[in-house]
Amino acid sequence: MSDKPPPIKVIATNRKASHDFHIHERVEAGIVLVGSEVKSLREAKVTISDGWVEIRRGQAFLHNIQINEYAQANRWQHEIGRDRKLLLHRNELDKLGTKTTIKGYTLIPLAVYFKGAFVKVELGLVTHKKQHDKRETKRLADDKREMDRAMKARNRG
Repeated sequence: MSDKPPPIKVIATNRKASHDFHIHERVEAGIVLVGSEVKSLREAKVTISDGWVEIRRGQAFLHNIQINEYAQANRWQHEIGRDRKLLLHRNELDKLGTKTTIKGYTLIPLAVYFKGAFVKVELGLVTHKKQHDKRETKRLADDKREMDRAMKARNRG
C-alpha cells in the first residue's frame, strides 16, 4: 500500500494578494458547495480576487467570490455570488476569529484547488501593505532580477 498524498490541481489563485497584503499565516479549509458549483470549478470558472472571510457565530463564511454558472445544469443552477460556508476545526476557528477581531487582521482566499476529490481553499491571515511597502517589495524584486541577470551573464562568458 502506498501512502502518497492526493494530487493537487490548482483552480484559481489570488495573484494580487502578495502585492497588496503582508501574508502572516496560511490555513487550508474545506468549502461547502452544490453540484453545479463543483462542475463549474472543474472548468476553472471562478474569480477569488475580491473574496474575504467572515467568522460569525463560530462559523466561517466566504464572501464575494464568483463561481460562474455551469452551462449543462439547466434549472438546478447555483447562485453565482452566494456566501459559502468554510469547514475548519474549532481551534482554528477560535484562533482566527480572535486575530481578526482583536488584532486587525483580515482573512482572504489565496487559492482554490482540488485535493484529490475535495475542493479546498487556502486562506491567508493578512494585513494591508502601505504604499511605501509596495514600492520596497517591487524594488527588492527588481534588484533580485538584476543580480540573477548579472550572474547568468557572468557564468556564460
